[in-house]
Amino acid sequence: MTPTIPATPSQRLYSLDALRGFDMFWIMGGEEIFHVLAKNTGSPFWTAISDQFEHPAWNGFHFYDLIFPLFLFIAGVATPYSVGREREKGTPREKLLLRVIRRGLILVLLGIMYNNGLKIHPLSEIRFCSVLGRIGLAYMFANIIYLYTKQRGQIIWFVSLLIGYWLLLSLTSAPGHPRGDLTMEGNFASWVDRTILPGKLYLGIHDPEGLMSTIPAIGTALLGILTGSFLKNSLFSPSAKAARMAVAGVISLLLALAWNTIFPINKNLWTSSFVLNVGGISLLLLALFYYIIDVLGHKKWAFFFSVIGMNSILIYLSPHFVNWKYMTDGFFYWVGQLIAAPWNAFAMVFCFLAVKWAFLYVCYRKKIFLRV
Repeated sequence: MTPTIPATPSQRLYSLDALRGFDMFWIMGGEEIFHVLAKNTGSPFWTAISDQFEHPAWNGFHFYDLIFPLFLFIAGVATPYSVGREREKGTPREKLLLRVIRRGLILVLLGIMYNNGLKIHPLSEIRFCSVLGRIGLAYMFANIIYLYTKQRGQIIWFVSLLIGYWLLLSLTSAPGHPRGDLTMEGNFASWVDRTILPGKLYLGIHDPEGLMSTIPAIGTALLGILTGSFLKNSLFSPSAKAARMAVAGVISLLLALAWNTIFPINKNLWTSSFVLNVGGISLLLLALFYYIIDVLGHKKWAFFFSVIGMNSILIYLSPHFVNWKYMTDGFFYWVGQLIAAPWNAFAMVFCFLAVKWAFLYVCYRKKIFLRV
């Protein structure tokens, strides 16, 4: 049993905004640095790095697969500092429940709008599943579990979700396929999605943000909640907290590799081994950021990422109402003219990122934050 101490209102994880910003940096265009390097040099080294910023076709793991679950993990870590603090202040559980449900459903609606725009489409052409929708549903159910259970119950839920999902996919399949079939066509989760979900799926017969694979994604958010509770309430010294998170991350990775032999690491299905794999890496990254920023106090270097992290939803949605390429060309087209091809494209990636960051910085200074 982890020793605990009542949290104080002054507690804050500065590292959390920085890690969220680090995560969103790759979404807002950071991955293009390596794609352009690979294209310009033809180097096997840069090509290998560039490949890490593409999703595998099915089984396997690339760095790019971490970005989505890391965000969900971070949302879970923040829960004890937000919902948990409200409980400590005496806010009724029912009021927090309604707030959590409302936030989850708003994210689902934003996800549908992100996919389809503000146009009227035939039902068959609407994609209902989305990244924001999964975050909303997984966040919502994980927070409901947090509100109505103690730590032991949350651990039981986490383990049960992962084992239950493994057994579900191992003992079933799509009609006409052998039991335990985990191909895109034959797995049970994809079959259920294409059978009951209205509209269209991202890949026709499968959606990586489908309804069934949201079940283990709740586990990703729960792992974040358990981590946040440990950081907020344990009596261990800050250095010891970082060390224990790192150890937990390594153990999670080892378990993921072992489980991978019978239940492959697969982001498309969000398999249980995938949950442990990305959970382990997320724990290691949080341990690193927490130790450097919150323990050692080195915060200035992380300001760049914190500005991004404090407006993550805004920058994610922004391409739908801001033409970032047009703005970049407006300010920096001359840079591309001064630098000879093909390295002008490399320079323009940094200009593109600079314009986006400057926009977020202005929002930060003006205290404009998109909250859901």
